[in-house]
Amino acid sequence: MAELVKDVMTPGVVAVRPGASLVEVAQLMRSQNIGDVVVADGQRVVGLLTDRDITVRAVAEGTDPLAVSAGSVCTPDPVTLAPDAPVSTAVALMREHAVRRIPVVENGLPVGLVSLGDLARARDPGSALADISRAKPDENS
Repeated sequence: MAELVKDVMTPGVVAVRPGASLVEVAQLMRSQNIGDVVVADGQRVVGLLTDRDITVRAVAEGTDPLAVSAGSVCTPDPVTLAPDAPVSTAVALMREHAVRRIPVVENGLPVGLVSLGDLARARDPGSALADISRAKPDENS
């Protein structure tokens, strides 16, 4: 069983600047087939933005996605972890902060993302969540 975050995380991360428009971010999410991006300003993580954040915090409010920035809609100052943190710390932080994903940061730079699905695959590979997390994304969804 994996003991460290670096053993279970999804390596690499897509990052955007805080001033990126929601249209830019949504197009990036579509082209990369992902549902979340790290918002980074220089060499530090300042937020985490999901497709749900765009929908609930911007589109549902009727705002213009060309005029709204990633920095204004993202979850600011997200909980982060180091790659060498124990997996048990990731589990505890997800519970404590009620989050499903945590950016993994090394020397201030995002190097990956650990998600609830990553933990399910590592800790309970036979679970339904692990199966769903292993499935290839549908390009039409």
